[in-house]
This record gives sequence, structure tokens and C-alpha cells, in this order.
Amino acid sequence: MAAVIPNATPSTALPGLARALLQAGRLSAPQADALHKKAGNDKQAFIDVLLASGAIDARALALFCSETFAYPLLDLHSVNLEALPPKVIDHRLMQSQRVVPLSKRGNRMSVAISDPTNIQALDQIKFQTESSVEPVIVAHDALLNLLAALNKNTEQSINDMIGDEQDIQFAEEDSAAAPDPGANEVEDAPIVRFLNKMLMDAVNMGASDLHFEPFEKFYRIRFRVDGILMEHAQPPISIKEKLVSRIKVLAKLDISEKRVPQDGRMRLIVSPTKTIDLRISTLPTLFGEKTVMRILDATQAQMGIDALGYDPDQKELLLDAIQRPYGMVLVTGPTGSGKTVSLYTCLNVINKPGINISTAEDPAEINLPGVNQVNVNDKAGLTFPVALKSFLRQDPDIIMVGEIRDLETADIAIKAAQTGHMVFSTLHTNDAPSTLTRLMNMGVAPFNIASSVILITAQRLARRLCNCKQPVEIGDALLLKAGFRADELDGSWKPYGPVGCERCNGGGYKGRVGIYQIMPITPAIEALILANGNAMQIAAQSESEGVKSLRKSGLVKVRNGLTSLEEVLGCTNE
Repeated sequence: MAAVIPNATPSTALPGLARALLQAGRLSAPQADALHKKAGNDKQAFIDVLLASGAIDARALALFCSETFAYPLLDLHSVNLEALPPKVIDHRLMQSQRVVPLSKRGNRMSVAISDPTNIQALDQIKFQTESSVEPVIVAHDALLNLLAALNKNTEQSINDMIGDEQDIQFAEEDSAAAPDPGANEVEDAPIVRFLNKMLMDAVNMGASDLHFEPFEKFYRIRFRVDGILMEHAQPPISIKEKLVSRIKVLAKLDISEKRVPQDGRMRLIVSPTKTIDLRISTLPTLFGEKTVMRILDATQAQMGIDALGYDPDQKELLLDAIQRPYGMVLVTGPTGSGKTVSLYTCLNVINKPGINISTAEDPAEINLPGVNQVNVNDKAGLTFPVALKSFLRQDPDIIMVGEIRDLETADIAIKAAQTGHMVFSTLHTNDAPSTLTRLMNMGVAPFNIASSVILITAQRLARRLCNCKQPVEIGDALLLKAGFRADELDGSWKPYGPVGCERCNGGGYKGRVGIYQIMPITPAIEALILANGNAMQIAAQSESEGVKSLRKSGLVKVRNGLTSLEEVLGCTNE
């Protein structure tokens, strides 16, 4: 070791560890200055340069720090990796600041650190975890080995989930914002590959939504397939922030804003001939940001009306209504019942070069070539009523309103239907008859409803039985209670139930089928509307005219072996 200059005055520019060693006579002033300059030139931490120089070894340095700063000393070789507290510190912060949490009791946390003068690391941990931090001194080489092992475990866990690399691309939008300066922080290869795999798995499984959900001790990814949420993966909780940041970068969201919800979009290029739009929503929760990605597949609107599951008589009524020169067609049902796909399928049927179609949506979920689509933006003042008024000056033939939410929107839509335009829209009601009373309750005059609405369709989506289905024995009493007539139980058919196979991942269901109630507005129903009839009176009249309720339509699907009785009972009321 070089000669010590005990009376040397420590430089104020030296890092804390160098000053402590200098004051204790473990380093000379020239040594300390030289090591400090080398660390700056090589852009390395002082402790790395110090140990590499041989001026002191890792074990001796740990003992010195423990004695000088009065912190406990720990041999990391005695620490069990599995016994460390689960993910109390962000993985990226652990790696960058070289700290490892050892234990946590209440708001007090012990952390392993080799340089106790690294106040920035201790402050960051205190800020992130809102805990009182108690340093424990460990040998630097042992700490680096432990961090490498933790990092390897995380990457291996992700790589095991990834499997074969997914070759997909994301489209660049012309209106995209400038790249976020923090974007480089999330260009982490395992995270990129993992997200790509999740997206391709979701597309291949026919999922409609992906949920990325952080909790206190685990991180969960669920897919909504055929209307049912199912857990797909539980990646290490340490990747949650990187994964959300990666999604935000792709969706052109602010990766630094974590306190308020954000909404965005991105486009996934699955193949040269197929792209899929994704709608992104982030939400701050107790343990991080939950992210939901809605898959908007434009091919769904091009499946054709036959693929939606209308009965022949229902299909005929719907096609007749949408091809009329003017009037209003309303599609009703709860969120997730397929209203948007039904409307777009109808638009696709009548989308011809000689017809001008305009839509106002919040937001436009499916891109349909040949249709003028407008995204409603309440903050900018582009509301449904404003968009509708503009449409009427754009020489439209057909207008589609994403949803009638208020009286002003309803009034403009009805006036458009009365002045020679065909109007399509949606409402959130339970069935077709209650839609008419809902409009009355909103304040629409009964004579305006009677003179504009020509057809209402209510719908639900039931899971379709997979080909592995088998007949099941259900007692006549239960079938009668479900709504079947006694003369229908003649033994000529049997209900089917789910079995489960590789094709349906053991669930017994693959895809979904629509259950519909198609109610044309006949003269008798018009008379009831003008007389302020209630939903029960309208329902009784429509049933007497042959309109099947949602339950009756569902039972037809059961009789045809398309779905199970349990599915129909679960999504319809009687």
C-alpha cells in the first residue's frame, strides 16, 4: 500500500467514502484524488474503482464501513434468496442503486448496501417505499453477485414465459407525438418480447381484452375470451412498471404521469394483410397502474350478417329495416353484448359507392373503409350533438351515432330520421320494449318516437359450444321452467352441454353466438307509444305479433345445439 499522509486535508470534491477512508488514514490524498478522477473519467462508481485498484479488498472495506458508520455487518453468503421480502423495492432501482431489501417490519425496512455514503440510494428507497430505511453493510462483491442472481431469476422467469420470439410490428401513426425522452428506459429486450408474446397469445386465443393487474405481492395478466376473464400469466412483480411504460410508449401516452388515468391507441401489424387496433386505458390503483387493452379487430365487421347468429326471420326483418330510405334502427344491450359489431355489420352490408355514411363514436372502435368516422371529443367541444348537426350539412344518406346518452342527442337523431336520413344508434336497455319507454323517460315526445323508430333489436352474447359437445340429460321440469313449451319436449332433440378438448382449452366452449330480440315498430305498437303505453304493454303486443323474447331466442339456440341451457339462463331474464 502506498504511503499514508495522515495530515492531508481531504478535498471537498471527494465522494463520502473516499473522504472517510482518507480521514481514517486508509488512503493517501494522492490516492484518493487519483481514484476519484479515474471514476469520473471512466463513468464508474468510486467503490468499483477503489476495489479494482487493490487499495483495499471488499471484506476489509465492509468491516471499515460497519465500524466507521456504526451500521451492522452481514455476510450475504448466509442469506437465502427465497427468504428475501417479495418485491418491496422496484427491480430497476435495486439494480441501479445496488441495494437489496433484507426484511420489512411495518414501516421499517433493512437494506443491504456496500457504500453507506450513497445517500441518494437511501433517499430514493425511503421515498418509493415510504419506509424508514435501516442500512446493513455487506461486502461489495457479494452484493453484486446477489443482484446478478436476482436479475437472472427475473429474466429467466420472463424468458420461460416468452418461449419462441414473436415477430410482430407496431404501426407508426402520422399524428403520433414526438418520442418521449424517457422511452429509452423501457427498451428492455425481455420486456419487449414478453409484451409481444402476450399480444400474440391474445390474438391467437380470440381474446377481446387484456388486463395487466398489479397487486401487493403478485402481478397478474388476464385475457377475456368469449366474455369470460381467465388468468393467462403471472410474471415477476418487478416488471410491472417497465411493462406499463412500454405500453405507454407504444400508445403515445405520458410515461411520467402515473397519478391520473390515460387513454390511447396503437396498431398491431399481425401480418402483411392484417392489422389490429388496440385501445389502451391506464388506471392508478393501490399497487401500481392497471392497464386494459381492448382488441378491436376490423375483420369482425366483415364476417357477414350470417355469422352473427340471427334466425332466418330475424335476419329478414333486420335487412328490410336497414335498407329503407329513412328512419331509425336502435341496437340495445349491456356493455360487451356485441352492439358495435352488429352495427358495423349492418353498415358493411349497405356500404356502397353511391351511399354517404357518417358515424360519430366515442371512440371509433373499428376502421371501416368508405365510411366517414368521427371521434367524439368532449374536451374539445366535439360532442355527439355537435357532430350530428355537422353531419346534416354533409349531405348524408346514413348516420350512425355511437350512443344516445341525452335528450339533445336523441332529438337531433330523431329529426334526422324524420327528414329523409337513415339513423343507426345504440342504447343501454335490457330489451327492445323497454327502449321505447327509455326514450320517453328521456323526454322525447311519443309522436316523434312513433314516426321515426322503425325497428329495435336487443341482443346478448352466449358462448358457443365446442365441437366436443355431448348430449346431456335435463329433466322436463327444468326445461319447462326455463321457458320451453310442453309440445316442444317431444323427444326429437336433446340439449347439449360442454365437455372440453384441446381445441377449446378444456372449457367446452369456443367462440360466441348472438341471441336477439328483433322488434319492428308495427301500427299496433305505434298506437301504444302514442297512448304512452308502458314496457309491459308493448312487450305483450310484440309477443302477440310473433316477436320472440331474448329468452325464447336463446332457447332456439339450445334446441339447435349451438349453446347450453346454462349459458342462456345466465344471460337472459324471463
